[in-house]
Amino acid sequence: MASNGTKMANGFNATQKRILVTGGAGYIGSHTVLQLLEEGYKVVIVDNLNNSVEEAVKRVVGLAGKNGNNLRFCLVDLCDKDALDKVFSSSRFDAVIHFAGLKAVGASVANPLLYYYNNLVGTLNLFEVMKTYSCKKLVFSSSATVYGQPKSVPCTEDFPREAVNPYGQTKQVAVGRRSELTVYGNDYPTKDGTGVRDYVHVMDLADGHLAALRKLFNSSDTGCAAYNLGTGKGVSVLEMIEAFERASGKKIPYRLAARRPGDCAEVYASTQKAERELNWKAKYGVEEMCRDQWNWASQNPWGYNAPRADSNGTANHGCGSMLGNGRA
Repeated sequence: MASNGTKMANGFNATQKRILVTGGAGYIGSHTVLQLLEEGYKVVIVDNLNNSVEEAVKRVVGLAGKNGNNLRFCLVDLCDKDALDKVFSSSRFDAVIHFAGLKAVGASVANPLLYYYNNLVGTLNLFEVMKTYSCKKLVFSSSATVYGQPKSVPCTEDFPREAVNPYGQTKQVAVGRRSELTVYGNDYPTKDGTGVRDYVHVMDLADGHLAALRKLFNSSDTGCAAYNLGTGKGVSVLEMIEAFERASGKKIPYRLAARRPGDCAEVYASTQKAERELNWKAKYGVEEMCRDQWNWASQNPWGYNAPRADSNGTANHGCGSMLGNGRA
């Protein structure tokens, strides 16, 4: 990575770019924000903390060192267009990376209207405000669920979008917190009967989003292009459990349950286009993912601390700079 103030080899100076990251306090978002800061970008996070906590942002600031001064956090919901407009009116953004959205498949089936409203209205508000302030560069982070249950795997970017759950249409046990893991479905037409997915390391995902961002800055004719980010290999739920047992040295109790509405048997994607056009390829495999996840979970068995509230018991709304220490 280039140090702060160093002109990037790909032709632009990251220190001159300010990036808005929606959902930047979330799991993938916070790791991507850290990568952006380490490359010298200025970053503003917009997040409503619905599925995340402010502590994650504080830890990113601590890990970023002096570059942490280049981060600002705004407690804003994308469905609040006026609040979003105020964010854009206070800063000029060179690009947006859009992570914000509800993402639980099961919950999207149980409460589809909430998912449609949050993910669609929030995204449309973002697009409209971007247009108003002439911000035309966007990295939109979606999910392989948009492919539904493909006729063959791996999926390529030209596969039809056939989502089978509202989440797709709009886009842990070892530490003792739970007695067992639930495996939904063991009668799928897969190698061991459980669902097969492409599990990818969060740092690989963060790198992939930065690669897409760099392409936007280096190409004048990018247009609208889709890129699959993953390892390109399918791993079953039981294989993932076994890998985590090896990484943690613990037995993971699990029970088999019926299929979960909205889930598909096997979905993983081809990453050849991203390798070719973004010069990006996943560096880590399942063993490294489980190792790093266990390292974090064993040191944070109860996750992040609950977000603090003000004297009225409600979270403060607005923007501010964040300071803190820790591990993301």
